[in-house]
Amino acid sequence: MKFSTVMSPHLQPVNSVDRVMLQVLLALIPGIAAMTWFFGIGVLINIALAVAVALLAEASILGLRGRPIGSTLKDLSAIVTAVLLAISLPVIAPWWITVVGVLFAIVIAKHLYGGLGYNPFNPAMAGYVLLLVSFPMQMTAWLAPIELGSAALNEVDWLKLIFLEQLPANIEFDAVTMATPLDSVRTQLGLGRSVPEIKTDSVFGLLAGKGWEWVAGGYLLGGLWLMWRKIIGWQIPVGLLLGLGLFASICYAIDNNQFAAPSFHLVAGATMLGAFFIATDPVTAATSVNGRLIYGLLIGSLVYVIRVWGGYPDAMAFAVLLGNLTAPAIDYFTRPRVFGQKA
Repeated sequence: MKFSTVMSPHLQPVNSVDRVMLQVLLALIPGIAAMTWFFGIGVLINIALAVAVALLAEASILGLRGRPIGSTLKDLSAIVTAVLLAISLPVIAPWWITVVGVLFAIVIAKHLYGGLGYNPFNPAMAGYVLLLVSFPMQMTAWLAPIELGSAALNEVDWLKLIFLEQLPANIEFDAVTMATPLDSVRTQLGLGRSVPEIKTDSVFGLLAGKGWEWVAGGYLLGGLWLMWRKIIGWQIPVGLLLGLGLFASICYAIDNNQFAAPSFHLVAGATMLGAFFIATDPVTAATSVNGRLIYGLLIGSLVYVIRVWGGYPDAMAFAVLLGNLTAPAIDYFTRPRVFGQKA
C-alpha cells in the first residue's frame, strides 16, 4: 500500500519575514504620529523619499545579482530599513541626506554582505553613522517642537525646505532650529551649569525634552505591542534599558549636579526606538536567550558611556553597531547545552 509522504519541516513557522516586517511597521505608527504632531510633516516626506529610494536600490542590486526581485521586495525588509533611517534623521534634513543614507544602508551595509540574513551590521544604523560623521551640520539641525512655538510651515514650505533648502522669506533658519535635549545638557554642562539649572530651560519637560517625551512614549507603546505579539523577545529591550538605567543611576547617585537622572536617559533621544526596534534586529543581534540579555545590557551600557564621555550625545547608533560586532562571540559563549551534555 502506498502512503503519501510529506517532506520536512512538518511544523510550519508561525511568522514569515514579510509578516514580521509588516507588524514592525505597524508598531512604528504611534511614534511616527507623535513625531509628525510635534515636529511637522517633514518626517513623512523623509519616510516617503527613503522608501522610494530603498525599493529602487534594492530592485537594482537584485537585478545586477540575478536574484528574484518581486518576491524579495515583498518581504518589506528594505521598507523597514528605510523607515528606521528616515525617522532617525532630523525632520528638516535635505533630500540628498536621506538618499545618501538609504543607498549606503541598502547597497553597502546590506547587499555587499549577501543581502537579508547575511549582513553583520544593522543597515539603518550603518547609514545613519555614515551621515553623522560625514555631514554633522545637517545631522544636528533639529526643528523646535510645536510646544516651543516653532514656525508654522505649510506643505509647500516643507517641500521647498527639504528639496530646495529654502525657508519662507520671513523665517530665519536659526529661528526654527534648536539643539536636542541631550545636546543641550552636554553643552550647558561644559559652560559650568548644573543639571538642575539646565532642566529649568524651556526646552525641557517633565522627564526629558518637550515633544520628545511623547515620541518616546509612542515607540514604547509600539514596542510593547511587538513583545505582546511575540515578534520580539523581552531580553534585548529590558537588557538595554536596564544597562542604561543602571549606569545612569550610579552616576546620578554620585553627583546629581553633573549627571542627569536615569529617567532622563531612558526617555531622551533614541532610547525607546533603539531598545524595541533597532537593537532587536534578528539578523544582527545575539540569538541565544541569555545572549540576548547580555547583548542588550552591553548596548545600554555603551549608550550611557558614549553619551556622557564620548563625542556623540545620543550614541544609540554607535552602541548598536558595536553590539553587532560582539553578537557572534556572545552567542558562542552562551550556547544552550544539548540535553544530556556535561559541562
